[in-house]
Amino acid sequence: MAGYRDPAVPTAERVADLLGRMTLPEKVGQLLQLDAQGDLDDLVTIRTVGSLLHIPPDRTAHAIELAAATRLGIPLLLADDCIHGHSFWPGATIFPTQLAMACSWNPDNARRAARVTAIEATSTGFKWTFSPVLCIARDLRWGRVDETFGEDPFLIGEFASAMVAGYQGEGLGDPTAMLATAKHFAGYSETQGGRDASEADISRRKLRSWFTPPFERVAREGCRTFMIGYQSMDGVPITVNRWLLNDVLKEEWGFSGVLVTDWDNVGRMVWEQQVCADHAEAAARAMNAGNDMVMTTPGFYDGAQEAIRRGILDEATVDAAVARVLALKFDLGLFEDPGGPDPARQAAVIGSAAHRQTNLEVARESLVLLANDGTLPLTAASGTIAVIGPNADDRGAQLGDWAGGSGQCSWLGPDYQPGDVVTVLAGLRDAASAHGWRVTHATGCGIATLAPDPAGDSFPDGQPRPPLITPVPADQALLAEAVAAAEAADVVVLVLGDNVLLNGEARSTATLELQGGQVELWTRVAALGKPLVVVLVNGKPLVLPRGPLAATSALVEAFNPGAMGGQAIAELLFGDSEPVGRLPISFPVHVGQLPVYYNQLRGQHGNRYADLTQEPLFAFGEGLSYGRVEYGTPVLETALVRPTEAVRARVRVTNTGVRPVAETVQWYLRDLVTSLTWADKELKGASRVRLAPGESAEVAFELPVAACTITDAAGERIVEPGDFELLAGRSSRDRDLRAARFTLVVS
Repeated sequence: MAGYRDPAVPTAERVADLLGRMTLPEKVGQLLQLDAQGDLDDLVTIRTVGSLLHIPPDRTAHAIELAAATRLGIPLLLADDCIHGHSFWPGATIFPTQLAMACSWNPDNARRAARVTAIEATSTGFKWTFSPVLCIARDLRWGRVDETFGEDPFLIGEFASAMVAGYQGEGLGDPTAMLATAKHFAGYSETQGGRDASEADISRRKLRSWFTPPFERVAREGCRTFMIGYQSMDGVPITVNRWLLNDVLKEEWGFSGVLVTDWDNVGRMVWEQQVCADHAEAAARAMNAGNDMVMTTPGFYDGAQEAIRRGILDEATVDAAVARVLALKFDLGLFEDPGGPDPARQAAVIGSAAHRQTNLEVARESLVLLANDGTLPLTAASGTIAVIGPNADDRGAQLGDWAGGSGQCSWLGPDYQPGDVVTVLAGLRDAASAHGWRVTHATGCGIATLAPDPAGDSFPDGQPRPPLITPVPADQALLAEAVAAAEAADVVVLVLGDNVLLNGEARSTATLELQGGQVELWTRVAALGKPLVVVLVNGKPLVLPRGPLAATSALVEAFNPGAMGGQAIAELLFGDSEPVGRLPISFPVHVGQLPVYYNQLRGQHGNRYADLTQEPLFAFGEGLSYGRVEYGTPVLETALVRPTEAVRARVRVTNTGVRPVAETVQWYLRDLVTSLTWADKELKGASRVRLAPGESAEVAFELPVAACTITDAAGERIVEPGDFELLAGRSSRDRDLRAARFTLVVS
């Protein structure tokens, strides 16, 4: 038996043995991941690709068999975009999006969702997911805000760490383990004008200060794959940024896993960014910068071999990358068990009752109550609820991007919609009967629709060009029907927001206003003076019309709450569950205020625009309960701390309401004087405390002084002596925070 076939041999020795047997074309093939929609014989038998992407279920077993029959029998690594669930598999559990999950401020929800996803996806043959997203959402026009955990690096790190742990489980040898991918490394979300994949105008200090810390954390914790972004920085495509990919990620942080490009990054350097003359040059530059696997650039296969012949790429560089890819496959146990579909396990786990229950629990904590005049919860014994709005019964809008019919899965078709989604309308209908209420329904208006791009149907590389999105004109008949339903009801639940056409890659938006006839619908319903509850189902924060908002009784932000979101929303409205969600991202009053993230640098002329303040409509960390929690002043264990010590504090919180609450106590740090400009305050921790009516509790917090850092001019994290404030409260707004001062001394 060949040495690489013996599972008793250590991975490093198996890799070396196999690598020594491989030809150059076989090596290059292992570094290539191609879309499985192509000719499998060409992809697997001739090119011996290392990985296939988006393989349909009816081709999976055949692809695995073809790989086993190749000269060396190197197994395939099958990958899919399981972003918030195994969402392109009929019947699978589709969770709230990352942005929605982050509203829970409970990282364990991300871990649980990722574990369920890994269990379901591995039963279908997939062992690699391109999740989680660690990008920071700062410009809300960007189309991929819904894929992020929000605007704060600390919170992103907490959720990303938990999600990676959920995917990878107890170890890659577990049959249910799935490779996690930290993406998009790094600075991808710092766009120009909110436009996706544009130049990231960002210094190395800025990158180190905010964008790389979450990535550094998961790299050191063992995330096995990283994906790079599309953008360039200082004119250098991230694909060929050796400093970032090799010097920082691999050498400084010790990352030994696989670095994969995003879709056709290598090819884009030729046809789009036009910084390489041909695929040979692009392949050489990508490999020399530290990339390991190239996604969906077919020209890389010949280009890399040509680059070696030209002498611009050393075969030893290829060998090192191949070794890392092979190590993953050995660690996953693919040489002993190449995976593949397991129908019995699929029947037991995909969309199981236990997984739907986990989904419901995550969805409950993902809802944020942003306004309430006492209308909620609905405690009356009976009445009529008019459920109105374009998102009241829209499964696609509720699931969000990367799910069902969102367009990325060609074998499902663009019109596919999962059938096991509890919409807001369905959830309220189910709950209403138990509470003695009756539900009526009217759509009221549309949101957006498709129009062809005048530039043509495809990009130069043959990929389909996304169509343009246009608002659906207000339909007076639909509006009148909705107003009539509202007029006949005791309470109106108006479900507004956006849809999947307005979110995602290449779907950045120039405006954030409600599209279609939604503002007119909201205005006309609000004018009736009925108790009005607005539920927002949307991929990112939107600009809300101030007049109708002021006339609204209660506002619930659901983002994209997943397949069980409708039940979770109904439970919240009827008071069967308590609102615990807090915003991981800020809402602007007007798109012209962007950016409105809370942790901006100090220093500007004045604190307002001439026509608006800089205050957001809703701030990072905000969210209401059905009770009221009062905060005392934080008490420090000592006011003098040294670099090797920790800041220890406690704060008393009291539920002064008549209902139980689950309060998220947030802790922020303010460094009063810094040697370089820095954020006015930064989130450093959060914890949840449950309080019965009238109950008080002491919440303790400990912060290592090593975490009280700024980034110096060289990009290094340093702790500076001086005065600090530790702040505790219910949101990032200064009015919601109580401060205690301490001094960091060095002697």
